[in-house]
Amino acid sequence: MRRLLVFFATTLLPLPAMSTVSGPILNAPPELSADFADPANTYFLPADLTSFEVATGRGSLGWIRHRLGAGMTFNHMNAHYEPVAANEWPKNVYAADPALPFAVEFVDASTLRIRLWTSAGPLAPSAASLMLARPPVDDGSWHGEKTEGGYRYTSPRGSVFIGLKPWRIELRDPAGRVLTRTVANRDLPGFGFVRRADDYSRSFSAAFSLEPGEKIFGCGESFTALDKRGQKFPLSTTDALGTEGPKMYKPVPFFLSNRGYGMFLHTSSPVTVDFGATNASKTVLTVGEDALDLFVFLGEPKEVIGAYTGLTGRCAMPPLWSFGLWMSRITYKSEAETREVAAKLRSLRLPADVIHLDTGWFQNDWECDYRFSAERFEDPAKMVADLKADGFHISLWQLPYFIPKNPLFPEIIAKGLAIRDAKGNPPTEDAILDFSNPAAVAWYQEKLAGLLRLGVGAIKTDFAEAAPYAGLYASGTTGFFEHNLYPLRYQEAAADITRKVSGDSIIWARAGWAGAQRNPVHWGGDSAKTFSAMAGTLRGGLSLGVSGFSFWSHDIGGFFGNGDNVELYRRWLPFGMLTSHARVHGEPPKEPWLIGEGFVAEFRASVEMRYRLMPYIYAQARDSAERGLPMLRALFIEFPRDPGAWLVDDAYLFGSALYVAPLFEAGITSRDVYLPAGAWIDYQTGKAYAGGWHHLEAGPIPAVILVRDGSVIPHAALAQSTKNIDWSTLELRVFATAATAGAEGLVCLPGDQAAAPLEVRRAEEGFRLARDPLAGRVSWSVHDAGNVRP
Repeated sequence: MRRLLVFFATTLLPLPAMSTVSGPILNAPPELSADFADPANTYFLPADLTSFEVATGRGSLGWIRHRLGAGMTFNHMNAHYEPVAANEWPKNVYAADPALPFAVEFVDASTLRIRLWTSAGPLAPSAASLMLARPPVDDGSWHGEKTEGGYRYTSPRGSVFIGLKPWRIELRDPAGRVLTRTVANRDLPGFGFVRRADDYSRSFSAAFSLEPGEKIFGCGESFTALDKRGQKFPLSTTDALGTEGPKMYKPVPFFLSNRGYGMFLHTSSPVTVDFGATNASKTVLTVGEDALDLFVFLGEPKEVIGAYTGLTGRCAMPPLWSFGLWMSRITYKSEAETREVAAKLRSLRLPADVIHLDTGWFQNDWECDYRFSAERFEDPAKMVADLKADGFHISLWQLPYFIPKNPLFPEIIAKGLAIRDAKGNPPTEDAILDFSNPAAVAWYQEKLAGLLRLGVGAIKTDFAEAAPYAGLYASGTTGFFEHNLYPLRYQEAAADITRKVSGDSIIWARAGWAGAQRNPVHWGGDSAKTFSAMAGTLRGGLSLGVSGFSFWSHDIGGFFGNGDNVELYRRWLPFGMLTSHARVHGEPPKEPWLIGEGFVAEFRASVEMRYRLMPYIYAQARDSAERGLPMLRALFIEFPRDPGAWLVDDAYLFGSALYVAPLFEAGITSRDVYLPAGAWIDYQTGKAYAGGWHHLEAGPIPAVILVRDGSVIPHAALAQSTKNIDWSTLELRVFATAATAGAEGLVCLPGDQAAAPLEVRRAEEGFRLARDPLAGRVSWSVHDAGNVRP
């Protein structure tokens, strides 16, 4: 109950002054750092390590009590922490300066875990975490020893030093270079914990050095500048209402640094991160937990992301059909309209695999009751079957919020399936399903199962960012800890029943937190129909990829706004087609035939490129899922030692070999691009470029699309659906400059559990396959891309 009181005080923040509404607003992300600047609170800063056993990594850390004081220098007041005596009664019962548990644990050569507690009581065993794929187990890679002034643990990836007096932690690379260290002093902000005066609950602030030239990436699907240095923002899922601001549908309390480390705050509580915004030399991580549980990863980006996803889980491999085009708008409302769209796609020879029905397939628009409207859908089962025979899967929208007039509302309330408030009532007007309640999960899954048994291919798990902070949940906790877990529980329920009924690992999700990547696919939310929103969408996708999500999509052409922005749509198309999953969606018109005959041809060119590239896309998807890497990849993931690669946030790698630079302005046909070291070959013209800055023309498909020198890109003959792709005959296009003796790539047939390596070597007549990786299952043709056009 004490924590509940804090929710109302800290999570309902005032609207901007421009608003006509006064007072607090619901579901605003909590900003926790303010607790560390409140003079009424008590602060504890670390002192000395009072005990420690190197064999177990456990000991105790002394903390000195402080209060927030102020001092005047040259007519200016400055806040600082100053030691203070105990303020509890009876005296001598409560420790003024407690010694509290501290531990360092290890997982693998890249991963260590730092844990601090604010209670001296017996430590309960760690409960199973929804954020972790499995309990961490020490593989024995680290070796500890007592050294001068402290303790040092070493692995092949680096070392961690734990200082005795004063306590401190230093992380180093294998060469001994300091990567970062704790910052514990009396200057605000710093390393310590706060005890709030209003409820006696506690929160941690973990401060680490931020070095000159250091850059920070990750934190989920962030639409602001890709490098987070200089930014401060809360991490708690919310409806971002666009792709151009600091709010996030999918925040993730994980980041990596260009200095060779990453960090993951293992918590579901709200978090505030400050990467040098308040103090340019500090990263400050504020977490609402009574304990700090921090995983640290050492290595280059692939190693750090791989270690993080090894801990929190990697993406399941979606079905082949999901990599085809998804055709949608808000919204198709009838069987006749759905069949008409399918027929039009086929008659115009626009390849597609999915038709998505958004909010309008129920009797009443937006009123989710899991039933097709009997008035507008004459025979849903036959419709689904007929479309599947023609190579189409159906995707259906739904949400976990039920308005009072929804016929399911009384049942949900009567059965106790909804989140409650402290009075036992719904916290909002709607009944919000409580996915921490097994009965609610079973009820929900049975509703979805009926649709999946009908032949529906995918469920869109929309929303999930508004689980009430002040709610009471069946898990026994409040929304302070359940809010960020809500997307995981919701999406897992939908994904599990989909796998059980159809065998496919596929949903279409908007919200997220650490671990949500295990259940693909997620898309970038509701972007405006503007070039600024398109650029913000790309930044969000790159940031989410750094945060462990292999698969991601976005609304091609934008979701809301100017309905006839054809120039934007035209330039967004190749960006969408060269993303792991491609969906056209938003306010109409979205169907290319409604925009114009010329646009149909342009649309066809982009989507045909995608379908011809399907063997490349599928192989890269399989490899990315296996290694925990994103398909939409920031340049520095492949080129970590190229300083320029860390600066680019408006271009990306699609898989390991394709470089994509979208056009973010109407009327232009060229743009500046930075190419990492090596040679790059234009996918559309065959012209080669050296690494560095260039001003390049886009091709007929309006984007700069390049291929890494020495790459083999497998292609298939064009098909109108992935169902009809001929995998028995594949073309290998070799992109190699004259100085390159051979080329490499990947291939994976549907049903194979791993991608196989491709290798070609230069011969007198061109290139030839060094060996058959699929042992005769495929008939190969090999062509020099200098003589072949897409």
